[in-house]
Amino acid sequence: MNRISSDMPFSNSQFFLRRQEAAISNMQNRISGQNRLVELRDDPLAASRAVRYESFLARLNRFEQNTRFAMDHYTMIHESMNSSINILQRMRELAVTGAHGIYSQEDLSIMGTELNELLLELVSIANRVGPGVKQMFSGDSVFSEPFRIVEGVVQGGHGNMVVRVEYRGSGATRSTEISEGTRLELDMAGGDAFWAERMQIFSQVDATDYRVSEPGSFFLSGVEIPVSVGDTLPSIVARINDSAAPVRASVDPQTNGLVLEGTTAHFIRAEDGQTGATVLADLGIISGNMVNNAPNWASDASVHGGSIFDMAIRLRDAMFRGDHEFIGSLGIGGMDLAIDNFVGRMAEIGSRQERAELTWQRINREIPNVTGMLSRETGLDMASAATDLQWMHMAHQATLATAARVLPQTLLDFLR
Repeated sequence: MNRISSDMPFSNSQFFLRRQEAAISNMQNRISGQNRLVELRDDPLAASRAVRYESFLARLNRFEQNTRFAMDHYTMIHESMNSSINILQRMRELAVTGAHGIYSQEDLSIMGTELNELLLELVSIANRVGPGVKQMFSGDSVFSEPFRIVEGVVQGGHGNMVVRVEYRGSGATRSTEISEGTRLELDMAGGDAFWAERMQIFSQVDATDYRVSEPGSFFLSGVEIPVSVGDTLPSIVARINDSAAPVRASVDPQTNGLVLEGTTAHFIRAEDGQTGATVLADLGIISGNMVNNAPNWASDASVHGGSIFDMAIRLRDAMFRGDHEFIGSLGIGGMDLAIDNFVGRMAEIGSRQERAELTWQRINREIPNVTGMLSRETGLDMASAATDLQWMHMAHQATLATAARVLPQTLLDFLR
């Protein structure tokens, strides 16, 4: 039971006036933020749905940015590859021209000189630097130059010329997330794009009695292949062939050594695991793991299958020698292999770009839909809110006027 006193009218008036002021302040906050959920208790169910929509919208915005970056990245790669295919087409035209047998050695030397310049431009494109000072065809080693030129004297040429182009890049494993649990590969490694022939690696080590002495693994073209204690050469061959690596293995019937062959035209990266068995080194495939991405083939291993640059160098040297037979057969054939692989790789990049564009379009349709769902949960009807705020102000003014008339005077009023 409350005690009745002369202070009750003042206390009650102050309580209700403060509650009106709080309601006015809450409405002003809603209008200023254009959000009807100032506090979670305003509508707990709508607040929980709004949190889920905001989280989903944030992820969609991130996916949209990722797909847009991927599209720009693919555009730059495609432009570089398109320039390269034009150079390869010009090289093939020179090969067809030189194979006619009606041109003098001086004419062929002029063609060889042009081929050398085209070769240098092709290497320049392969070593192109994209945004962020990152190499476009280095795979994961984006700050390393993927192709290194080795110069020397070429018979029939003038001065130092390119005698070898070494691939120093790594595999391409960078990817970006474009939707929940879905990733899209970003890069095209130079060892894939600028290769012409399927590589073959023949070991000269007789592995008839070979046994794996400790557990471990090795890597072929970026795919890890585990081995166990006691594995023999046939079991290692089976493990390679059962793996996802684009490499097939066999046993050389003459040397009883391991033979590796790429299923596609690409540079085979071969490395042993950091710990455990050193299978590839023991079998005579490599001499040790790569240092600064330098080739690590065993000195006695026989490695076949060249890059686009190798095809161009062979054609150029044949021009300088005046070897019409080589130009008309292996020279043109090498250019055809280079162009075929390059066209396939360009189609692969084009497919990735098409997928990224379709994903980008879908995400940009989803973002407005989710934004509308979020707005329905948290949005404020501004016209209704402005009307309510005006009524609150009027009610508050009326309350103040009534309180001034109703509340009795105190001693302080007489002391003024």
